[in-house]
Amino acid sequence: MFKKLSFFLVPSLLVASCMTDSKKPLTPISFSAPPVTKTVDVTDDYFGTKIADPYRWLEYDTAADVAEWVKTQKNYTNGYLKQIPYRDKIKTRLEKIWNYAKFGSPFKKGDNYFFYKNDGLQNQSVLYIQKGLKAEPKVLLDPNTLSKDGTVSLGGISFSHDNKYMAYSLGKAGSDWQDIYVMEVETGKTLADKVEWTKFGGASWRGNGFYYSRYDKPASGSGLSEANKYQKVYFHQIGQTQEKDLLVYQDAKYPLRYYWPSVTEDEDYLFINISEGTSGGEIWFADLKNGKDTDLKLLVKGFENNPGVVETLNGKILVMTDHNAPKYKLVAIDPKNTAIENWQTVIPEGKHLLEWVSLVGNKFFAGYQQDVSSHIYQYTLEGKQEKEIDLPGIGTAGGFGGSKKDMETFYQFTSFTVPNIINRYDIANGKSELFKTIDFPTDLTGYETKQVFYPSKDGAKVPMFIVSKKGLKLDGTNPTVLYGYGGFNISITPSFSTSNIVFLEQGGVYAIANLRGGGEYGEDWHKAGMLEKKQTVFNDFIAAAEYLIKEKYTSNNKLAIKGRSNGGLLVGAVMTQRPDLFKVALPGVGVLDMLRYHKSTVGWGWAVEYGKSDVKAEFDYLIKYSPLHTIKDSVKYPATLVTTGDHDDRVVPSHSFKFIATLQAKAAAKNPTVPYMVRIDTNAGHGAGKPTSKLIEEEADVWSFVMYNLGINFE
Repeated sequence: MFKKLSFFLVPSLLVASCMTDSKKPLTPISFSAPPVTKTVDVTDDYFGTKIADPYRWLEYDTAADVAEWVKTQKNYTNGYLKQIPYRDKIKTRLEKIWNYAKFGSPFKKGDNYFFYKNDGLQNQSVLYIQKGLKAEPKVLLDPNTLSKDGTVSLGGISFSHDNKYMAYSLGKAGSDWQDIYVMEVETGKTLADKVEWTKFGGASWRGNGFYYSRYDKPASGSGLSEANKYQKVYFHQIGQTQEKDLLVYQDAKYPLRYYWPSVTEDEDYLFINISEGTSGGEIWFADLKNGKDTDLKLLVKGFENNPGVVETLNGKILVMTDHNAPKYKLVAIDPKNTAIENWQTVIPEGKHLLEWVSLVGNKFFAGYQQDVSSHIYQYTLEGKQEKEIDLPGIGTAGGFGGSKKDMETFYQFTSFTVPNIINRYDIANGKSELFKTIDFPTDLTGYETKQVFYPSKDGAKVPMFIVSKKGLKLDGTNPTVLYGYGGFNISITPSFSTSNIVFLEQGGVYAIANLRGGGEYGEDWHKAGMLEKKQTVFNDFIAAAEYLIKEKYTSNNKLAIKGRSNGGLLVGAVMTQRPDLFKVALPGVGVLDMLRYHKSTVGWGWAVEYGKSDVKAEFDYLIKYSPLHTIKDSVKYPATLVTTGDHDDRVVPSHSFKFIATLQAKAAAKNPTVPYMVRIDTNAGHGAGKPTSKLIEEEADVWSFVMYNLGINFE
């Protein structure tokens, strides 16, 4: 049964008082009680447990009443944010320090070098081409010319093996849907070819065509929410329309699987990488020299481990795997005899996590992670370690791309206070030379990074980085933001954030906890925080906050927590479990409804990480921490700013909509001076491809909300 719809603001004004440590008090903000969100009479039965879902109607993203709700919530949030006295100053400061040239590492294809560059405030980075490292670069593809507001973004690119053609993907308004186009490299001419309805994949070339994976066209108006099923692999020949593309692989028995094609550098093999979600994989292959691309054979059986093809060498297929090696190893597989007992170890599992391996020229380069910091080693093709590549210190290094024909490669290094350093590496003499550094517009030498190891609830030692000004006084008064992720085998390694500098300049502390569930220490670390062990991740995060308070970095009245996507789930779960521990909560694009997440777009792919409410044992632990379902009446939760995008088709915005509506209904009346709000970005998605202008606007709003509620008087 519908209750009476009411979107108007309750007229009585409430005052949020907020004092700062400086002598000048912050200007009080007046704001009304939140808009009243209508409820519907919807109840689901989970194995005899009745769960009400009164805001189910907010899942229908194209409905007129949802659009009106979004408009009302945006007005409510903006009415609060515009009263923060230094909101415009923060935006101006962000624009100033964001305005510097940003470069990506060059990569070579044939006789040409390519690199990405953003002049400073360009909405999207531009792809450049140059004939040699000393030649004048020329623009090859500028996505800023493809839309007035910068919301068309360039995704992946791939080159035909004769380097004549480049396939490139374009996304719109932050959606994961991408279209593939083809450019003639020499002339820069974009051909008539267009491939639609691709997602999480690109083009892998064979001759004058490429393999790609795609979904069927969604029903009209449902492309941003409909569950994506029955992905298929096709081959597109240059010059033909998509309707003539050849179907290479499909499996109607398994509608909820991903299929990614890839072709070796010599075009001898086609691989079909299959996954049932974000963890675990299987690999099939076709011998293109001696057979058809549809003559597929099993290379690596799934789905207990995580295999990935590196390349081919001396008739063997090189595969990275965690089979009997939770920190990963490199093996060589004979395509004529693929049984596990016949695999040959090339680079064995070591003490530290092996993140990646690349084959460039006549060397292997292997990237290891040691206590969440990069270490790069060079190996012979027989797997003998030759040397470690010198890196500046604690940070993240990547790159080392190229082909078996190249004798040079490039790599970059970054850290929390190091924007980017790009080096060229000469494989013949084994020497690195500085290629390019980033000229950041403000001095960063006054900041430092510490790494600590704190005990979690079960006694496990968890690493955490703490970034602040040098000489920080540990008196419990420092405004602090604690960031975390903890999931999907993803490592949160040191990286530079222009946005964070604004907070550090105001004396803020930025802490990053490397929680279990991530990939920082291999698959064992990952499995310790997934499925029925997900609560371990939340315990790790809570322990990080308690450590920061105990060691007097901050206090619970000066502490904000932040996370996005799976990290948004983290923040939502922790703020409902320990609302007393934090002053501010920032769940961004979060997975907040753990009972229904798998019913939209690609949410089903996360079931290997979370479990599904369709299974009794999994429902039993999901309901215990699902943020939407653990909000209680009248509890004083931290000041909360939920962020999402109206085109987020990965974690659909209804997660954020339902969460904030519930929080407003249950908490606001008893806590009238605490803001509970949602920031909904228009023509924006999960985050990838967001234009610079929108990034700055969002960061200005978020930092304004954080600083005001932590009592910082921005100077």
